[in-house]
Amino acid sequence: MHLPDGIIPLWQVAVYWIIVLFTLVLYFFKASKSQKNDKRLILTSLFAAGSVVASSVSIPSPFGVPMHFFLIPLVAIILGPLSGFLVAFLCLIIQFFLLGMGGITTLGGNALTMGLVLSLSTYMFYKLISDLDERLGIFAGTVMGIVMATITQVVILLFAEVATLEMLMTTLIPFYLFIAVIEGAANVFIISSISKVKPEILKLDKI
Repeated sequence: MHLPDGIIPLWQVAVYWIIVLFTLVLYFFKASKSQKNDKRLILTSLFAAGSVVASSVSIPSPFGVPMHFFLIPLVAIILGPLSGFLVAFLCLIIQFFLLGMGGITTLGGNALTMGLVLSLSTYMFYKLISDLDERLGIFAGTVMGIVMATITQVVILLFAEVATLEMLMTTLIPFYLFIAVIEGAANVFIISSISKVKPEILKLDKI
């Protein structure tokens, strides 16, 4: 989902950056009022490092295109949607400077897609369904978060007029849906394991 520099018109770049900067301010405002910020800072740092690795490692897929996992849905469920956004933002910056992935002008659009939309969608569907079944909520939240992020990227590319809807729907949607199912199952296992080994992590304030 990493959009490179030069693919999005500058006026659209500005819109995405404004949304991202506002979200960053909102995160730090809410974090300043939260308790146990020391634990949150440690977990956020660990998740940011893990997210860089998870989204940078290429895994072969049946589609012939290497897969990259996100880890952001896991962060959104454990720490909250704005925390998921922050981890994604930090991950994108590190990936650009160290790995040459994405871009600076498109960082706003990438953070909007893989940070804000992915985290908010994951958390919203998780909360909606987890009251019925916790594991189903984790799985559905992860899948729908990735699907909604993919749809957002499709919209961004269509507005930028760099691809057709038919091409995007036949490539991005099936590919990321496949990833979403695998990551959703993995998140169910990971969170279930955390609940047994370190249940206090799941009790931190959600931001």
